[in-house]
This record gives sequence, structure tokens and C-alpha cells, in this order.
Amino acid sequence: MKKIVLILLSLIFIFSFMGCSKKSNEVVVYTSTDQVFSEPVLREFQKRTGIRVKMVFDTEETKSTGLVNRLIAEKNSPRCDVFWSNDPLRVEILKQKGILQPYISPSARDIPARFKDPEGYWTGFSGRIRVILVNKKLVDKQNYPHSAKDMLDPKWKGQFALANPLFGTTSFHIASLFVLWGDRRARDFLEKIKENGLKLASSNGEVARWVALGKVKFGFVDNDDAFSMIKEGYPVEMIIPDQDGEGTLFMPNAVAMIKGAPDPENARKMIDFLLSPATEEMLAKAVCRQIPLHPGATPPEGMPDISHIKTMDVDYSLVGKKMEEIIPYLRDWLSGL
Repeated sequence: MKKIVLILLSLIFIFSFMGCSKKSNEVVVYTSTDQVFSEPVLREFQKRTGIRVKMVFDTEETKSTGLVNRLIAEKNSPRCDVFWSNDPLRVEILKQKGILQPYISPSARDIPARFKDPEGYWTGFSGRIRVILVNKKLVDKQNYPHSAKDMLDPKWKGQFALANPLFGTTSFHIASLFVLWGDRRARDFLEKIKENGLKLASSNGEVARWVALGKVKFGFVDNDDAFSMIKEGYPVEMIIPDQDGEGTLFMPNAVAMIKGAPDPENARKMIDFLLSPATEEMLAKAVCRQIPLHPGATPPEGMPDISHIKTMDVDYSLVGKKMEEIIPYLRDWLSGL
């Protein structure tokens, strides 16, 4: 009887070891990039590799912030392998909180250094720019706004919109202005646009819809939001702002591996795929019309190559730190709207 028990225990140990050593055939990806754009890319990876992708998406209203908070909460017991952020601001925050681990992908060799973390904690790829969307029926072409500073002009009082700066790419935009201009000038700007009748929307998508429907005459959105309204046939036009000044904000996607990722091997494969020219081509051809970073890659129809767009000269790591710093001020600022 004792011998039988020993044999059974040995078999249990062997099978348990086999189960533990079995390689996972899945990768868990959290992404704040719109599901309609990111899901086809993730499914293409699944199709090419046979690796099952478990996808977790963010909401439009809490874009990036919701998943960042979830990753922070899971720090001591990570469930995610890869975070695909719709901007580098959130991955910088996660890096500073010790939630990421570095990985330098061979796919990123040709991506310019300014779009990569120097220590390899995150890498940027296809991105969007901030644009001004104008209702052509309400604004004559010769009077189009061409700068963020136009929101200060009394002639636009109560006729322009911006999304909530605590979330999404608008928070990235505002934090970038704080870095570029300094705190005093940036706070003065925000106070003055509030005095000039800023209409605050819940998201960039809502800003674009307001412009399309004539609720406001213009608003700041991302180029994918602008293209959506153009495609739907609304009387709107997209303007790339500040091309004679400090440039517009370029917002690359950013991908990072989570520290203690359950499946680091598949995480690396996923990151290699996301940083490849093939993925940038998919995103350029998609409705989001994202702009590639690989040299020589074809930009989306209707958009110039990244080398022909004047972009803001900001350090993304400083923007990430500044965003954390200005949150209390922004909450107070929002309370008056």
C-alpha cells in the first residue's frame, strides 16, 4: 500500500511539473488605443503567430488613465504582458512608478531616437498630431484659426471646444504646453481660455462632433477624430496648427513590457510586431490615418510625411512628470467650468 502511495505521489509530481513547464500560448495586452483601430492589429498578430491575444481596452472618457490605474493596482501581481498606450505620457508615468521593464526591440532600429526611451522602457511608433477642426459653414477660410493661441481671441468667445484635460491626449497636449511655455504662462493661458468661453467636452470625439454639428465653430482634436468627421461628410476642415511657430504636438503610440510579465517571451514577440513597418502600414491605411515613424514609410492619404510637419520640441519624459504635477491644479481649474 505504501509503495502504491509513493508511486501515485511521484506521478502527481511529474504531471504537475509538466503542467508548470508547459509554455503559454497567449499574451495579455492592455491598450488605450481605440478598439476599432487596435483590435485588427492584435488579431493580425494572432493570425500570423498562432499566439492567442487577450485584449483589454480602455474607455473613451478615461482614455489611458483607467488602464494606468489598473496597472498600478496590479504592480505586485501583474496580469498584463504588454501595454500599448495611445501616447508616451502614460508609459513614462508607469516607468517612474517601477511598473515597466526595459526591452530594446530589433524592430525599432530605424525609429528615430527622440521617439524612444533612452533606457529601453518604451518605444514609440505610428502616431497622431493635434489639429484644429473647423466648421466650414460657420467660418470663412480667410478667418480660420491656425494656433492654440487663437482660443484667446475675443472674436471666438464661446465658440471653441477642448476635451477634458485630465484624460486622453488632451492631457498630453496641456502638459506639453506647461513644459514648453513654463508653468506661469501655461496657467495664464488656461485661465484666459476659460474666461473666453471655452466649451469643455468629455472627449476628443465629442469635440469633433460638436464642430461637425455646428455647436462650436472649431475645436482641438486628434487627426483621427478629424478624419472621422470628414469621412462622414460633415462640412469640416482639418488644419495643422502652429506651422509658422512652435509646431503641433506629435503623439506616437508607445509600447512597453510590464515588469514581471506572466509571459515575457510572447510579450517580446508582440512588441516586435507592433514596432514593425507592417503594423505602421496597417495603421496608416486604417481610418485613424496614423503617421509612420519608419523612414520611407508611406504616410496616410491626406497627411504629409512626418518629416514635413513641424512638431513641438518637447521631452516626453518631462511631459510625463509634469502631468503628474499639474493634476491638482487642473482639477481646481475644471471646478470653475
